[in-house]
Amino acid sequence: MFEAAIRRPYVAAYRALIAAAAVTGITIECAHTDPLRVFTYFTILTNAAIAITFAWSAHRNWTGRHPLSPRITGAVLLCIVITGLVYHLVLANESSGFSEAEHLAQRTGDLVLSNQLLHTVTPVTVTLDWLLLTTPALFHWRYTYQWLALPLAYAAFALVRGALIDPPGRYPYPFLDVDLHGYPGVLRNALVLALVFSALSLLLITLDRARPRLPTQENRISSPAPRPLK
Repeated sequence: MFEAAIRRPYVAAYRALIAAAAVTGITIECAHTDPLRVFTYFTILTNAAIAITFAWSAHRNWTGRHPLSPRITGAVLLCIVITGLVYHLVLANESSGFSEAEHLAQRTGDLVLSNQLLHTVTPVTVTLDWLLLTTPALFHWRYTYQWLALPLAYAAFALVRGALIDPPGRYPYPFLDVDLHGYPGVLRNALVLALVFSALSLLLITLDRARPRLPTQENRISSPAPRPLK
């Protein structure tokens, strides 16, 4: 089942702001670092996908066209939730074992803003968009393995890229750093993360099927009944 086509200007404006937040964060990062290196990070790639998806969605909402497929919106939702959780629970957490808190503390000025935009603002606002502005029960169980292909493909990319360039800084994240953990350690980390992300995708689908339909969503579930001719 898909959401009905209806013009939703306020939703369009909200989604345009989400896209703008992602673009702003990416632009700041590119202003301080080689863009080719910036776009090796899962955070940046995911926020770029958010910018494209939500700008596209905002246009469709503004013009009254059918919303994007839940297969697409669910995929970017999972990836941005992963981005937020990994940052706050692993990278910025000194007790995680893979902390980059010392490095993060050295970021100042507009880099602090980009950190917040890319790791906190977009994950929170995208999650709220899903919970409050989309029709429930549109995610299918088969989406799980399709969505997981994205972080798994990224892990493969990061490892292949790291093997082809010289140190230091070959690997974008400490849990994927072969120089620190060796291939057995990195593969173990990747397996643990894959299991966690699988559970997270199943949780999102379960919540999507269980969450109530809000009153403001009623007029988007189906087209209004035809009126008699006068």
